[in-house]
Amino acid sequence: MIRVTCLGGWAAISKMFGKNPGTEELEAFYPIRPECIADVPKTRFRPRAGKTLSARRWHAAFSEDGHLDIAKVLRRIQRGGIHPSIKGLVWEFLLGCFDPNSSFEDRNQLRQQRRERYGMWKTECQNMVPVIGSGKFITTPIITDNGQPIEVEGCNVTSAVSDKKVAQWMLSLHQIGMYGLDVVRTDRALLFYENETNQAKLWDILAIYSWVDDDICYVQGMNDICSPMVILLEDEADAFWCFERAMRRLRENFRCNTTSIGVQSQLSTLSQVIKTVDPKLHQHLEELDGGEYLFAFRMLMVLFRREFSFVDALYLWEVMWAMEYNPNIFSSYELPDATIDSSTALTLDQKLLKQYGKFQRKNVQNGQTEKNSALAVFLVASVLETKNKRILKEAKGLDDVVTILGDITGNLDAKKACKEALKIQDKYLKKAKKP
Repeated sequence: MIRVTCLGGWAAISKMFGKNPGTEELEAFYPIRPECIADVPKTRFRPRAGKTLSARRWHAAFSEDGHLDIAKVLRRIQRGGIHPSIKGLVWEFLLGCFDPNSSFEDRNQLRQQRRERYGMWKTECQNMVPVIGSGKFITTPIITDNGQPIEVEGCNVTSAVSDKKVAQWMLSLHQIGMYGLDVVRTDRALLFYENETNQAKLWDILAIYSWVDDDICYVQGMNDICSPMVILLEDEADAFWCFERAMRRLRENFRCNTTSIGVQSQLSTLSQVIKTVDPKLHQHLEELDGGEYLFAFRMLMVLFRREFSFVDALYLWEVMWAMEYNPNIFSSYELPDATIDSSTALTLDQKLLKQYGKFQRKNVQNGQTEKNSALAVFLVASVLETKNKRILKEAKGLDDVVTILGDITGNLDAKKACKEALKIQDKYLKKAKKP
């Protein structure tokens, strides 16, 4: 596993990865267990010279003191993704961990502050549950629903827990353990998760996040979002903050209660998009009792992790984040307490406009500020459109729709899907303007 975690050393990186890798070299970044090679879906993404953001291009985008030409970087990513050797570093900027207008020194100081903050939270959690940070993790409950301790090796909860926040958090820990094993199954082909220490690192980050964000806590599927950060960023604190930034975009997807699910608002927007651009398909789905499109729940919940190969999913994410990029998210970027929604504070300032991603730029120019109009919604719409004929001809019930959509798993082309999503966005915005 080759991972880059520093802001220097670019000459060495460029020398190592001056040429774009072939299939074998690409897969060397994400080694596959020998026994799983035959079961791994074919990866479509390949870094391409002149299109993919390479280490050399990335280095050249910084000024002498460290200011990043984000517009140049976005154009390159939107054309061909990011070279595996620098994915983690670039993701930190795409997700808003760092302001591109900051200097090297500013970012180093901020990185150190965040590592210290994460260390403080981790110590706080360790004091309550010592297994955190031990390289191990739990998969069974450590307290009962009414707060009584349950004897578990590595955990010394010796008395009843009365504090509501602590009890809620402790009740979630074994769920993270169980779902953490789901990550191994989801990414079961990756050699990285053969190591229990790496599984524990993922569990630690999710456990600490659920302590910090006690409003959402932990919901199954967060592991799918966090796993790539753990793989790409060697420092645990850096991986945590990258995940935290991704969750600022996605956390509402995971908000669930007895009457609604978090992604329901996006599903409703998806329904409106299809109704606008393809009324016939929308009517057919309605007749099949597919109103509000619950069959698309998983695609939106974990951003197509199950529909694409691991490598293609990473490529899809970075292209999406580049297309949705909004420079205004950096008005505040210190703590998770003050969540910044990426759809707010849109501006038509021409100087800033070129710093937006393609998708977000169109929203700005059209005055589209709906927080649920994420690119992911239009990606799902593009998938439905590719299966339009089969759904209309073959689907006699929702089970048929699910089966038809199931055929796309491992077979989607991320670049093509993004291009089609932008076309659907254009069509939707034009039709939505008409009376």
